[in-house]
Amino acid sequence: MLGACRSSHKIVDSKRGEVSRTLGPMSASSPAPNGKRVLLANPRGYCAGVDRAVVTVEKALEKYGAPVYVRKEIVHNKHVVDTLRERGVIFVDETSEVPEGALVVFSAHGVSPAVHEEAAQRNLQTIDATCPLVTKVHKEVNRFARDDYDILLIGHEGHEEVEGTAGEAPDRVQLVDTPDDVDKVTVRDPSKVVWLSQTTLSVDETMERVGQLKERFPELADPPSDDICYATSNRQFAVKAMAAECDLVLVVGSENSSNSKRLVEVALQAGAKDAHLIDYASEVDEEWLRDVETVGVTSGASVPDVLVFELLDYLAERGWEDVQEVTTANEKITFALPRELRDEKIRSGVR
Repeated sequence: MLGACRSSHKIVDSKRGEVSRTLGPMSASSPAPNGKRVLLANPRGYCAGVDRAVVTVEKALEKYGAPVYVRKEIVHNKHVVDTLRERGVIFVDETSEVPEGALVVFSAHGVSPAVHEEAAQRNLQTIDATCPLVTKVHKEVNRFARDDYDILLIGHEGHEEVEGTAGEAPDRVQLVDTPDDVDKVTVRDPSKVVWLSQTTLSVDETMERVGQLKERFPELADPPSDDICYATSNRQFAVKAMAAECDLVLVVGSENSSNSKRLVEVALQAGAKDAHLIDYASEVDEEWLRDVETVGVTSGASVPDVLVFELLDYLAERGWEDVQEVTTANEKITFALPRELRDEKIRSGVR
């Protein structure tokens, strides 16, 4: 049910600059005079794990000075990575690229024990910015490996989170990405098999894969708790709530962001006539807007809200001035910074 709303928002970009914007009243039953409106999903954008990871890098710069090395992208967002690079962060693909004895931050997606071991051998100072929800899945892998289970990890091949999770017990974990992978799975004991998942998947796609696996392995055990991140689920649910009313859904997010790409898929599956993934408002193709009245707007969990509001400005200039926020959940979760940065003077910005 889409009701009227008026709300004021503070948005924070990766430079921690705050911008405010007020959304005017709008209701689904009272469209704008020109028929054009924007449905703005809430929740959207930064989740607690991403915010923690970005702040971790910023505080490391503050405490230790540039350069700060980060293994892989700290989060999968072009704007965030480019902004941090301008401030003195050096992103590397492998730990071996970090000079011996230097400081390296591990990204929100997590790393395998082998990466930690290599960092120790190179005498690197490490700060682990792995999202606590990813760490939870790592611990589940270790628990089931100790109990001698075969672990079927539902996820996308090549994704950094999957590589880190599988690396906890490579001799026990099998990746299940596509329906074909289901048929290729082999287990030692069908009564000791469990499924786990990458945290940023589509909920519906994951459960479809689980169903296929259970057809092969009826005794397949479920994880002790839902592996798909609360933020991923919430953002998908918000998109589902508005998609059927949208002629077009625009998802702000980067191509290498799994959860952002899933939002495009979810929008289309939930009834949106069209949907596209963009990093910036400037990437919108004017042809997408032809004969469009209702535009849905959302963003992936690694996207600063400043990019969403730039998109709203872009749409307002073209007649989509009325914005209705569609709220399906209120997120209040926060995560503490890594212990190396839990210094009140540093956190308050006093050096």
